[in-house]
Amino acid sequence: MFFAKWEDFANFAGMKRSGILLLTLLAAVSCGITRHAPSVKEADAPIIPPLTDAADIARSRARAQAVMDSIDLVRSGVTVPKSNEGIRTSSGVVPLPEPPREVVDELLDYAKTFIGVPYRLGAPGPDRFDCSGFTSYVFREFGYNLPHNSVMQFRDSVPVESFSDLRKGDLVFFGARNNIREIGHVGIVVDVDLERGMFRFIHASTSNGVEIQRSTQPYFMMRYMGAGRILKD
Repeated sequence: MFFAKWEDFANFAGMKRSGILLLTLLAAVSCGITRHAPSVKEADAPIIPPLTDAADIARSRARAQAVMDSIDLVRSGVTVPKSNEGIRTSSGVVPLPEPPREVVDELLDYAKTFIGVPYRLGAPGPDRFDCSGFTSYVFREFGYNLPHNSVMQFRDSVPVESFSDLRKGDLVFFGARNNIREIGHVGIVVDVDLERGMFRFIHASTSNGVEIQRSTQPYFMMRYMGAGRILKD
């Protein structure tokens, strides 16, 4: 390129040099941002220390094995259910097994089958019961041999020290009809309401035979003597 005057050449050279400097500066700034500013993903990434403790390593391996087992189940057509209806497979839903029931639940269900059976003094069951005859009959079905006597059942049971410790399946004892200071009646706790300070119990009553009643009934409130535990933990 030819220039008619020196001034023209000088002006052109100055503009070109300024442009080159500007481009160089922009490139340097761009490189600096790229090199020194971490991405959001990098900045938020947690720092994971290496596993050194043997227990941590074992737990990590167990979790990894659980993941692998899940993968194997999925590959074989089994998926984890979103609810308790069962395990879904390619051939349908396989129901989950019911958890084992506690002995106390079975014992109470068994006791309730006798609701309505009439009362008779000294009767051991199953067609007639008195109070201790009913409790001894029910517990014997589950391997506990209780004497047919409410006072002896009180002595043979493990004392329940406070109401807050009372639970279903415990024996509850009441004063006799003619002497509220002497144990004369026994029943089995069905459920406990700690907030209301009461419980329900199943027993053989003189009036209605085997039935479920509340401890808040005045007759039983006046005569409550305590509770004892027969069922093992």
